[in-house]
Amino acid sequence: MIRKNGTSKVYRIVVRSELNDRYASAFEGMHMEAKNGRTILTGEVIDQPHLFGILDRLNALGLVLLSVQTLSEAAHPSAEGIEILSHAPGP
Repeated sequence: MIRKNGTSKVYRIVVRSELNDRYASAFEGMHMEAKNGRTILTGEVIDQPHLFGILDRLNALGLVLLSVQTLSEAAHPSAEGIEILSHAPGP
């Protein structure tokens, strides 16, 4: 969640489907990594309207949202070694 004082947080957003680099402009400022049938977006989100804007873009692309997580300040924005849990049925 966003801190009460309004400062940004780092988020990891995971969707089903591997997006290629042409989608990167839709998520400017986010690191995008596609692997294992999923795309992981990691980056700074300044406030809730910014987060909802990203989620709206994902929805407009017809992507299945698998998870949204805030990361600790010490966390590296890499997706390596992160287990993704899905509530949706498999592909």
